[in-house]
Amino acid sequence: MHLRRLAARAFWAVSRWRLVTEPAPDRPTLLIGAPHTSNWDFVFMLAITWRLGIHTRWLGKTSLFRGWRGAIMTRLGGIPVDREAPQRVVADVVDRLRSGDVFSLVVTPDGTRAGHTHWKSGFYRIARDTGMPITLGYVDRTTMTTGLGPTFELSGDIPLDMDRIRAFYADKAGTRPEHRVEPRLREELAPE
Repeated sequence: MHLRRLAARAFWAVSRWRLVTEPAPDRPTLLIGAPHTSNWDFVFMLAITWRLGIHTRWLGKTSLFRGWRGAIMTRLGGIPVDREAPQRVVADVVDRLRSGDVFSLVVTPDGTRAGHTHWKSGFYRIARDTGMPITLGYVDRTTMTTGLGPTFELSGDIPLDMDRIRAFYADKAGTRPEHRVEPRLREELAPE
């Protein structure tokens, strides 16, 4: 962890972005990384969590783990996600945590970097099923800042929790604002 902290300090010393963050959570958390609009978000996530000393795992598409990249991505905390069977992701992560593996989990609920209309709800189900609190991580090009926002427990009321998340991200543009997706779950978009 010492080398990671040194690498993160070096990154923040030379970066034109500023780390503006609340203190690291005091227990494992589900850390939302949003808006996810660029591959740079991965670098920011590592720099934030390494600087704050947070042991994280993160979810990534299976193709990131093919060939020579697989060992590197796994070493950096990656957990491959098969997009053809997304329903297994929640159960697999919950099983890892219940088996005694202790880590914070980074999730980008807006999915890939472009082309979505809503957030995926897996983050909510993982947090609810494990009892992990949610920490709101962000990237904002308008202020050239990135970091962690508040950490809170889910209430179980999806619209109420999502309103709280939306309020935090309302002024966060991401690295490429044109790819930003409003924090809204498909369940909220369903006609009544």
